[in-house]
Amino acid sequence: MLCSLLLLANCKGDDSVTPEENPTKVVSTGKVEGKVFAKNGTKPIGGALVFTTDGQSNIYHTYSGADGSFSLTAPEGNTTLHIQTGDGKNFRSEIPVTIKKNETVTVAATDSKLDQIAKMAYIKGSYDEIEAIISSLGYTATEITYQDLKNINTISQYDIIFLNCGSRTYAQTGTSTPSNDANVYSNLSTFVSNGGSLYSSDWASAYLVGGNTNTENCNAPGGFINDNLLCLKDIGTATNYLGCSVSNAALATALGFNTLDIQYDMGAWEKIQNYDPAFWDVLVQKDNEPLMIRTGHYTNPSAPQTPVGTSLNNNHITICHHTASGNNITITINQNAWNAHQAHGDTMGPCTGNSSSGNIYYTTFHNHASGNIGKTGPILEYVILNL
Repeated sequence: MLCSLLLLANCKGDDSVTPEENPTKVVSTGKVEGKVFAKNGTKPIGGALVFTTDGQSNIYHTYSGADGSFSLTAPEGNTTLHIQTGDGKNFRSEIPVTIKKNETVTVAATDSKLDQIAKMAYIKGSYDEIEAIISSLGYTATEITYQDLKNINTISQYDIIFLNCGSRTYAQTGTSTPSNDANVYSNLSTFVSNGGSLYSSDWASAYLVGGNTNTENCNAPGGFINDNLLCLKDIGTATNYLGCSVSNAALATALGFNTLDIQYDMGAWEKIQNYDPAFWDVLVQKDNEPLMIRTGHYTNPSAPQTPVGTSLNNNHITICHHTASGNNITITINQNAWNAHQAHGDTMGPCTGNSSSGNIYYTTFHNHASGNIGKTGPILEYVILNL
């Protein structure tokens, strides 16, 4: 497994690697190992990208296992160990390490915690409470209201907005027809078009595709995502979905399991009827029915260009690092390192999706009302850290 994950490791036991830039050159190396944790210091993080560079844009990388552990072979000398989830914009840590030839250096657990870079917000819901999971991981999110969505200056200060199921009730929106609030949809479109990311669950699909609090119509009014890209109906029944599959390989590896049972403890939940597979990736499904989907392909050419997100990212950029093996990886780096990466052949923006778009995750399940969420808990933790 180590051989398959370490891009540049020799895997012959001689503690040497060959750089991407000069494959004929042999470099003396050592190893760095440790375990990635959430900010709370107790929750291990699987699927985190762990990498270092040699100062010439050659990247040596691996991924943390489901238990958070990693082991990386890298050139000897003083360097910075980078730990990132998602594309690295929202969660990342940088740790100074000294790699010693033919030796293994262990990073202390207190140093390998994943830092929150993103500024996150949520709208309180009646049937979902994603903020409880955020808090349990040791991270913070600010509560905003439905009315705040009407002000682009308010929401543009955030990198991620969590739209809880049940956050579009009359008491919260001040109107019985929130589906007709074009200003909200326009602002969410602008937010995502400029790199902001959204989480939406169950009935909160109405933020994406329109409809009232819930709907049985695929062509509901409102929304900012075209109906031909996603259609849902609130026809789900209270039941247990047995033998669901984690169909995304990276997610399954990060979680350490690829099957699970999901309890839908409430009726009238939104079932996905149709979706565009060129727009959405399916991450969790029951047979051929999608239960969790993701996209990074949203575009709106008419949306105004508005700076979105925290100032902590102002001196960092997200790029696609092109490896000699073709196994390209998305990373976020200090902009001072861009010239070397550009000379290496790397390109600006993520390796997949639209270069300026944020991510949208939609889940038919959530962590409320009963709180008995089983294995969907780690899945929702993954969503938070990979938006």
